Amino acid sequence: MSAPLPLGMVGGGEGAFIGAIHRIAARMDGHFQLVAGALSSDPARAAASAHALGIERSYADYVQMAQEEAARPDGIRAVAVVTPNHLHAPVAQAFLAAGIHVICDKPLTATQEQARALAATARASTARFFLTHNYCAHPMIREARAIVAEGGIGELRLVQVEFLQGWLSTDVRSKQAEWRTDPARSGAGAIGDIGTHAWQLAEFVTGQTPAALSADLSSMVRCRAVDDDARIALRYASGAKGGIWVSQVAIGQEGGLTLRLFGTTAAVEWRLQDPEALILTGADGVAQRLTRARDRSQSGRTPPGHPEGYLEAFANLYSDIAAVIRGDETHLDRIPGIAAGLSGMAFIAAAQASAAKDGAWTKVAP
Repeated sequence: MSAPLPLGMVGGGEGAFIGAIHRIAARMDGHFQLVAGALSSDPARAAASAHALGIERSYADYVQMAQEEAARPDGIRAVAVVTPNHLHAPVAQAFLAAGIHVICDKPLTATQEQARALAATARASTARFFLTHNYCAHPMIREARAIVAEGGIGELRLVQVEFLQGWLSTDVRSKQAEWRTDPARSGAGAIGDIGTHAWQLAEFVTGQTPAALSADLSSMVRCRAVDDDARIALRYASGAKGGIWVSQVAIGQEGGLTLRLFGTTAAVEWRLQDPEALILTGADGVAQRLTRARDRSQSGRTPPGHPEGYLEAFANLYSDIAAVIRGDETHLDRIPGIAAGLSGMAFIAAAQASAAKDGAWTKVAP
């Protein structure tokens, strides 16, 4: 096995959630070693976090980190960006300009304007940009994608995606809630945080992007400045219809992500709460339960029946990214990148524009 690729991280210090997830995923298959970081905008906290994690090089500023790491013969090959959304663009641009690959948490940015500027930087860079929509790396989601591409459900008719949470059903005061409910840092509420996951998952599996949408966005917690519930109708150029419901005020729901696709000859259904199974139902109503025993993507680490889930799906992305950095682009098409990020930002912009016009049908335009 090749030596681990040196990895850096921006954000993800003490008290952060997603940074720890990225660190676990990056080291699960031994493809990366975290050696440098600008883990906080506060230099003392950044240094303390780096020390606690055993990171060799701590920086107080991500611009300094990008420049110095690019100049080192043993510098990082890639950086994980796990900051609040409004910092994704400037951080990613600094490292792309330095020729360092970027692995960025979703959504792409806080605004569509930032997204377009970041895309321009990515196109001009010798480095690659990757976006961690981790749910598309579940083995049975990859299986669903293959089934649809092979014509296994016939022509697509209906798409339904739900992602339901309840953790913001009250006026929660925490580090995670604080920036997610601040429009200046998040850019959007539920549609950005979990809605982009729902949008990307449907796009990834179907291979189709909705042409237009009609959105009803709500802020159900009093005085909340971003949406916390969204009901969105979708129209596809192919004639298919769809719907997305995302909510962070659905009490009792801890992560109810569900994808259902209905075609002219069959239907497929996948649920995050049972991620190792895919239900394929024919027109005769006979349902088959497909499991990882049929994992053609070879994404599993353990034998079927020995459960894998959220962290392993994240690690699948990191393994595929490591292969691309080392020159193997065999599975590049299953790794979300700038195009997926721009699509997600177009979804947010169209949803916000539609909701501002009382649900008027709005074109989705990256």
